[in-house]
Amino acid sequence: MKNIFLKSFFIFIFMLTASYAEIVKELKIEGNNRISKETIIVFGDIQISEDYNNQKINDLIKKLYETNFFSYIEVNLNNGILNISLKENPIIQNLTFKGIKAKKFREPILERIELKEKSSFVENYLTLDIQNIKNVFRNQGYYFVKVEAFKTQNPNNTIDLIYEIDLGERAKIGKIQFTGDKKFKDSKLRNVITSEETKFWKFISNKKFLNEERISLDARLLKNYYKNKGYYQVEVNTTNVTYEQGEGFLLTYNITAGTRFIIEDFSFKIPDTLNKKHFTEVEKMASKIKNKYYSPRKIRKILDKLNNLTSKKDLQFMKSEVSELIKEDRLKIIINVYEGEQMFVERINITGNSVTNDTVIRGELALDEGDPYSLLLLNKSINNLKGRRIFGSVNQKVTQGSSYDLKIIDIEVEETATGEITAGAGIGTSGGTIGFGVKESNFVGSGVKLDANLAVSEESIRGKFSVINPNYNYSGNLLRATIESTKITKMSDFGYDSSKTGFNFGTTFEQYEDVYFSPSISSYFESLKTNASATKKLKQQEGNYFDVDFRYSLIKDKRDQVFQTTEGYRISFNQSLPLYSENRAILNGFDYVTFHTFNENVIGSVRFFSRAINSVSDGDVKISDRMYIPSKLIRGFEPGKIGPVDSGDFVGGNYAAALGFTAALPNLLPAFSNLDISVFLDTANVWGVDYDDTIDDASKIRSAFGVSVDWFTPAGPLNFSLSQDLSKLDTDKSESFRFNIGTTF
Repeated sequence: MKNIFLKSFFIFIFMLTASYAEIVKELKIEGNNRISKETIIVFGDIQISEDYNNQKINDLIKKLYETNFFSYIEVNLNNGILNISLKENPIIQNLTFKGIKAKKFREPILERIELKEKSSFVENYLTLDIQNIKNVFRNQGYYFVKVEAFKTQNPNNTIDLIYEIDLGERAKIGKIQFTGDKKFKDSKLRNVITSEETKFWKFISNKKFLNEERISLDARLLKNYYKNKGYYQVEVNTTNVTYEQGEGFLLTYNITAGTRFIIEDFSFKIPDTLNKKHFTEVEKMASKIKNKYYSPRKIRKILDKLNNLTSKKDLQFMKSEVSELIKEDRLKIIINVYEGEQMFVERINITGNSVTNDTVIRGELALDEGDPYSLLLLNKSINNLKGRRIFGSVNQKVTQGSSYDLKIIDIEVEETATGEITAGAGIGTSGGTIGFGVKESNFVGSGVKLDANLAVSEESIRGKFSVINPNYNYSGNLLRATIESTKITKMSDFGYDSSKTGFNFGTTFEQYEDVYFSPSISSYFESLKTNASATKKLKQQEGNYFDVDFRYSLIKDKRDQVFQTTEGYRISFNQSLPLYSENRAILNGFDYVTFHTFNENVIGSVRFFSRAINSVSDGDVKISDRMYIPSKLIRGFEPGKIGPVDSGDFVGGNYAAALGFTAALPNLLPAFSNLDISVFLDTANVWGVDYDDTIDDASKIRSAFGVSVDWFTPAGPLNFSLSQDLSKLDTDKSESFRFNIGTTF
């Protein structure tokens, strides 16, 4: 009985299958005018003399629809004949955008839309493309854009697709506010983000327009800023973007800073198969951040140090993983080091760079084709590219190569605008200045930086043009060239005019870790003219001069960040040696600045500055080469108005030195989020007059104590300082109040 049942079951299954499967003996296709029968066979993967059931027919229909060539497909199989009935989608003959002419709009639109000229028109894609077009304009600040699509039928099954675009007004940011548990003042956070509030003087800046990509970037910048301050679990949301009629958009960043974390422990797990002596230095480096506030930047430096170890032969395939264990407001960080599989780079593909040369990108890569594959080196390469600040985004993807031990790396970059026009004006108790500048960070896609600027004050005109190649000949070394000209007019007051024009050509490279060497050659032509009111010694210097000098700097930079530094130091020694000069002089300089965060309320810094210039010939140091103290280093006195005086003119000295102490108080006035306050003690001196022993060299130390305020106002950034001189000479010009107002746009 059982056997009879099984036989009956299998016979039933066979008959059921046979009823749904049939061998294709012949193929008939109807409705294909443009697409050939052979093309349809290939796309549908149609096989004659094979069984076709319902599932296989459904797969055939799906494959043909995926080509986007057809709007209607019907397939049936009868008596061995596979009948396919089709209706072809029309071809887009012309694609027109009405309402826009600029190439900067058309190109990103064509990159994003699916329906292009000479492609098939698919009705379902039209709605998606309209939204894609709107998104392109929204990213440019056109939030009120309207897009409508029309199609015109042509007789040969083609259409003309027309988009009518009404841009509307460009959406401006009326106000930016920061809410929530933000810890820091608004003025500090505004320096972190790239978006700006609309002001009447910002008629050139694009940062005042609402841009979704820029807002997302701002959120990332804020998050990174907070994390580097120790706020490990910070959250930043930008969901509140509202429009107020006549006022522009209100852009709100809601911040939940959370708890500030301290790194309680930082340890490494290193297998016995690796030589632990290689890790001594990096372990010592990690021990220095124990019991300090958490900062991804500090951890990244340690990972970079670890990354450098992969250059050693027995550590080429070293890998590491970072674990972070949370306990209340403390973190335990463990780096697990292990030996990975031996993998090599087969190929590196670079896409997205329509302007930037491939060689510029490859010059920043820490690994090349044929090198051992290292994830750490790849990440370093991506960070190098981001650090050039010429790309909006940089993404990487690693795939399997032609064999199991080979990797293919795909790097996709998104280029961004790299040009900038700036104009500025400043006015203060020491006078007024105006300026204009043009910058380009990626000249014709070469990665070269250009900077031209002009500054005019009451007594001087200064112009400069510089070219910087951050990675000359892909060596990792910086190369720079500068042409500059300065004209100082003091004929009516002190009887002389001075003009100086020339160039400087040099390089900077990292000789050792965080140690830089910066040599250069400079050549300048100078003309000094006097009249009857000039002093006798000054008249003796009248004439033309041509100088060629060799200059160099030795720099050690251990700051946590260049902008708004909170920890670390920078020390440098500078020297200028005459190669050819009619008035030979040697300049020596030494600079030191150190920063320390005492707590959330106090960030202290100490700055030391010194210069000495002496003639090595029979002559004296020219008036234009004499030393002064930069005004930012000795507040409480008018700029350039301390030191030796000759007939009422402050002539500078052979020696200059300044020592300053500053305590920034970011949270002193929490109710005034646009104010930053600091207290300072500045000391300085200028002394030494080689051309006339009768002039008092004024060797007494000058000092001043005061308060400095940076205030972000509707009229622009305002800086002012109140100070009281503590020690000075009668000839010095003290300045108890100084202010400057101005902006760049």
